[in-house]
Amino acid sequence: MAFALGEKICVFLLSKKLVSKNDLNKAKQKFSKEGGNLGDILIEMNVISKEDLFAAITETIPFPPIKLVRLKIEKKILELIPEKVSRMYQILPVSRIGKQLTVAMVDPLNIFALDDLKILTHLNISPVIASADDMVEAIRKHYEKSADEEINEIVKGIKSSDMEMVTEEKGAKISTKDLLNETSDAPIVKLANMILNKAVKERASDILIEPMEKKSRVRFRIDGLLCEYYNPPKKFHQAIISRIKVMSNLDISERRLPQDGRFKIKVANRKIDFRVSIVPSSFGEKAALRILDKAQATIDIERLGFNERDKEKIRSAADEPYGMILISGPTGCGKTTTLYSILKYADDPEKNIITVEDPVEFEIKGINQVNVNEEVGLTFQKCLRSILRQDPDIIMVGEIRDFETLDVAVKSALTGHLVLSTLHTNTAAGSIVRMINMGVEPFLISAAVQLIGAQRLLRTLCPECKEAYTPPKEIVEKYKLFDKKNKTGKIYRARGCKHCMNTGYRGRLGIIECIRLTPAVKELIASRAGESDIERTARKEGMISLRENGIENVLEGKVSLEDVLAATID
Repeated sequence: MAFALGEKICVFLLSKKLVSKNDLNKAKQKFSKEGGNLGDILIEMNVISKEDLFAAITETIPFPPIKLVRLKIEKKILELIPEKVSRMYQILPVSRIGKQLTVAMVDPLNIFALDDLKILTHLNISPVIASADDMVEAIRKHYEKSADEEINEIVKGIKSSDMEMVTEEKGAKISTKDLLNETSDAPIVKLANMILNKAVKERASDILIEPMEKKSRVRFRIDGLLCEYYNPPKKFHQAIISRIKVMSNLDISERRLPQDGRFKIKVANRKIDFRVSIVPSSFGEKAALRILDKAQATIDIERLGFNERDKEKIRSAADEPYGMILISGPTGCGKTTTLYSILKYADDPEKNIITVEDPVEFEIKGINQVNVNEEVGLTFQKCLRSILRQDPDIIMVGEIRDFETLDVAVKSALTGHLVLSTLHTNTAAGSIVRMINMGVEPFLISAAVQLIGAQRLLRTLCPECKEAYTPPKEIVEKYKLFDKKNKTGKIYRARGCKHCMNTGYRGRLGIIECIRLTPAVKELIASRAGESDIERTARKEGMISLRENGIENVLEGKVSLEDVLAATID
């Protein structure tokens, strides 16, 4: 929220007990030292949500609120205020009647913006208030050109003759100098940058740039689903790949071997990390870019989407002075984000926290983070052995891949350290069996492990277009869909609209099943019981399975039943 909080709003927040006096004073002290915006500081401190702050502002200032998401604005109205001015002041023209122009503003008390608008438009300005998030999305939607328009403009500036030298069909050896000249060409730079910028703005987690037989293909992974974004002409493919290589400091003349790298760029005033993997394929080189956007990361246990029961189990395990917390699941299910969230919860100036990662995904202030480098022999195992001499209280191991790393991690947990790590198993009970199969003695697992969680990410239904329906009776009975939480007999499914790129989904939330090692579970571990036996006992002891967690979110209208059934097993 870019609104400068006035004293009247502060009084309102205190009267409604939305903030405490102590928290407000801390925020004011931070504002005095660092500047910025008091509202933003309260949000960053997790004292108040954006929604509650916006509601408080609309109740205390004499301007009506407006929802911009569904609003259709005529082109001639938008042309009254240039995009640059709109972005600078966070404003959007909405409608005009005669000499009166209604303008949505994040800060309707900004007299400088009001004066400039009056001079610019020669109209009387009637402000209404909009939330900052709505404003960013509305400006993007109304002012930005479509991808096709942008691409066509860029492609027109690329000379076909310049691209001829990089086509594989020619078979001629291309010099590094020629490649550098071609990749520094302004239109190619614009095309590559546009792909990267668009991916970040669409909240993509990955970009795939793939060579096909007669064309190239660019796809984004958004909310776990791959969507085709653009098909550049095949003759531009190698130029785009070479540009990505230059940005990643890779060898642009090497096309026969895989290469890995990373780079940073600034998008919308925030730094974005890209991890790059390039591999040769039968039709050319394929690039996969993982986007690490710290602004989008939800490094907070409260914001992961877990239910209160499981959050309490995680907090309880993180409060222990020693032991092991394991998070399991397939690649891309949010394991690392959960570990970071636990670290943030456990972080304290009196604790020495060290992480060993491959690579470090998010830098956390005040925590020592070590990047594994196997090329020089810096493995997880060697790092672990070394950092044990650094007097750590909490250790996070990015991933346990072998017995040696697991052995050191278990022994560290037994010698007074809290150890966090991940395993590639599908269920929480499966992690126990996996550790035994890797060679760890059952009695060590029982003594060391505090909690094991298995998690998945589910796509959340787009709030703008999700539709209610009544499922067949047999589905209701099979999955026990209706209880005290859902008395209407309806659940929701995806439909698709312009706000969610016609996918029906926008954003993701996590579900988790957590096993605390009770005496009954430890007894099964000691007898080397199978996964199904451990899971059955854990459920009797209070574990809620992934499927059951998913169904709870279905009943609350957050996710679709189809997504839960696809992501979990019974």
